[in-house]
Amino acid sequence: MIDLIDVTKSYGKGLPALNHANIHVDKGEFVFVVGSSGSGKSTLIKLLLKEIDSTSGKIIVSGEQLEGMKHARIPKFRRKLGVVFQDFRLLRDRNVYENVAFAQHVLNRPNRVIKKRVPEVLTEVGLAGKYKSMPDELSGGEQQRVALARALVNRPEILLADEPTGNLDPKTSVEIMKLIEQINNRGTTVLVVTHNREIVNYMRKRVIMMNQGVILSDEREGGYREA
Repeated sequence: MIDLIDVTKSYGKGLPALNHANIHVDKGEFVFVVGSSGSGKSTLIKLLLKEIDSTSGKIIVSGEQLEGMKHARIPKFRRKLGVVFQDFRLLRDRNVYENVAFAQHVLNRPNRVIKKRVPEVLTEVGLAGKYKSMPDELSGGEQQRVALARALVNRPEILLADEPTGNLDPKTSVEIMKLIEQINNRGTTVLVVTHNREIVNYMRKRVIMMNQGVILSDEREGGYREA
């Protein structure tokens, strides 16, 4: 589902943000990418989203090679990806239902499809009763659930989560990660970028550790250890 083959990304002088990285993620896998600030985690997410281009190497996501992809193709490619960020990025002037429906309106989904799919995905994330609530009326954990619902409403093949528990307390962080695990159990490939060692050690999933753009280790049931 995700292949990085000898990928390097340099922004200028100094150490590359990503340095000859090789990563292979199969369909249906759950993978943590960990490392301290500046290790290259955010660059990896941006490369997978085709927000930036690699300096060298090859990136293949869901069967599509990102190098040389035509600009007009990028929006269609991104429909295969659901993305969740640390800061939720909800539309503050729209309620829960409207925030999730927005992702379907962007793709010009028919209203009958939206009216069916949005309640389905809100039920999946445990927010069926909050569909009329505004973001400011929700807890941090509930806001992240809305963000997850929005990421999942178009049934993406891959969920990319960039520090999804960064603004949450430990108990809520576990709840969100358990929810992401349930999403993975339904067949979605999941890649979570984080520096939260407690969550990584609790979940016992595959762990790729990065430091200064280099992949130090890749363990099937790893923990978070110091680089």
